[in-house]
Amino acid sequence: MAGLIEDYALIGDMQTAALVCRDGTVDWLCLPRFDSHAVFAGLLGTEEHGFWRLGPAHAADAKPPVAARRRYRGDSLILESEWDTPRGTVRVTDFMPPRDGAPQLIRIVEGVSGRVPMRSALRMRFSYGRVVPWVHKHEGRTVAVAGPDSVWFDTTAETYGKSLTTYADFTVAPGDRIAFTISWEPSHKQPPALPEPEQSLDATEDFWREWVEQCTYHGPYREAVVRSLITLKALTYAPTGGIVAAPTTSLPEDIGGVRNWDYRYTWLRDAAITLSSLLRTGYRDEARAWREWLLRAVAGDPENLQIMYGIAGERELGEAELDWLPGYENSGPVRVGNGAAHQLQLDVYGEVTEALHLAHMTGLARNDYASLLQLKLIRYLEQHWDEPDEGIWEVRGPRRHFVHSKVMAWVAVDRTIKLIESGDADGPLEKWRELRDDIHRDVCEKGYDKERNTFTQSYGSKELDASLLLIPQMGFLPPDDKRVIGTIEAIQRELSTSDGFILRYPTSGGEENLDGLPGDEGAFLACSFWMADDLAMIGRVDEARKLFEKLLDLRNDLGLLAEEWDPRLKRQVGNFPQAFSHVPLIDTALRLTASGAYGG
Repeated sequence: MAGLIEDYALIGDMQTAALVCRDGTVDWLCLPRFDSHAVFAGLLGTEEHGFWRLGPAHAADAKPPVAARRRYRGDSLILESEWDTPRGTVRVTDFMPPRDGAPQLIRIVEGVSGRVPMRSALRMRFSYGRVVPWVHKHEGRTVAVAGPDSVWFDTTAETYGKSLTTYADFTVAPGDRIAFTISWEPSHKQPPALPEPEQSLDATEDFWREWVEQCTYHGPYREAVVRSLITLKALTYAPTGGIVAAPTTSLPEDIGGVRNWDYRYTWLRDAAITLSSLLRTGYRDEARAWREWLLRAVAGDPENLQIMYGIAGERELGEAELDWLPGYENSGPVRVGNGAAHQLQLDVYGEVTEALHLAHMTGLARNDYASLLQLKLIRYLEQHWDEPDEGIWEVRGPRRHFVHSKVMAWVAVDRTIKLIESGDADGPLEKWRELRDDIHRDVCEKGYDKERNTFTQSYGSKELDASLLLIPQMGFLPPDDKRVIGTIEAIQRELSTSDGFILRYPTSGGEENLDGLPGDEGAFLACSFWMADDLAMIGRVDEARKLFEKLLDLRNDLGLLAEEWDPRLKRQVGNFPQAFSHVPLIDTALRLTASGAYGG
């Protein structure tokens, strides 16, 4: 059975990523891209669906031993795991070198003390565990082939096949270093070049060191911020600049439930807020690459802006269920693709415009088409801002007039007005000032509950929604406005879990909730960071710091966060690691640092 979600480490090459468990098992890897079919899908099924375990040998009827220690090597994505055994200590170094050819996953075993018997067990299964490849030798190398895919396995250790699995049994002593590499190549092409593990390790370490040196944040939360930045970089598809929400699909928001979605795509919302964090910490190249990705993705059709695209800008992301996979801890169905791609979510226009505005304000070189796109988006909103939509949380129930969507429509108009006022674009300034005022008035009249002194999830509703916490952060109202303070306090009362974290919106666990889905979900970590931000903005900085540091304590031992925290099970849930959790971590750290609200 797969480990707990927080038991996993992330390694990647900025085109795809693998998850490595504490026992040395790679349970998830898609090749050659984030959104390709998985070669190891044990995370969503069983060992029959593909895995690669490398660690101390153990009895067949015993659980694999877990590493006594693990860490990333400095500020990098190079994972080091160490096992202490009765016979000695051994270290395994896992990494994926930034790609200059075939994608590679390299694992180097190093003897530390004593003589430790080791075993590598490699079971490759293509098409998310459904296809058993033809594994054979080719000029001394092991290759697995099925359809368009081939995976090449290289090591100096002696290997053998048994039960459709490739094994290597060996012993390491101090100073021994034995490398194992898998490389992907289209099956019709020549074999990939022989790997050079040690040189690749040095180059990978150099890459991350040089990248992290660009970080301009040097505050008290630097360790957490840098690890989050590295994670966001790892979730960026280097060839295009697209940023995936997470490298996984169908890790459940509700263990045993149906809230399982494919996050291996580029949500405009997630990518826009990621761009904001990168710009604020010194990463202009990534911001520029994302802007270019955006312009290509929406080129020619900005009026039909999708909420998400493929990592190269693909529009069709049809949703399907993989019925041969039982799901993580039997949380089915396992889904690939995402049917929410064509939902109407008006807030996306605001997030994209805010990202373009920030890029402009921080001196990113002007792009005339970016300004043209911004104007086209506002012309669309002129006609559609007052329509109901599915909202930020992608509800699968009926459309509503979500307050957050209207607020973000206001943001889109406001930022475009600022662009025109700066002289960098032309547009009907007075007309759009009136539009901005109309949207603001509409929200304050229809989305605000005077009796309870709080904004509500949608017009006419009584429910709250944590996305309302963004009202002061977006500048829609000032932090000291009584309606803002009332909303923050109402969300604290009605959407807080017993340990003080924030739910997105109420779920009752009945047959169907506000979002059109059965079951409950955990506390949404981004919303909890938003609460810390708001508390700092209204002057409750000590409370903000305490909540922020509580959230930091939820990270796993490697500093990684999933989408949600289950307050009942006290564990991480949802796709992992999640950009939408790491971005607000960075933003809150920056705000608390600026306010001086941090511990000694």
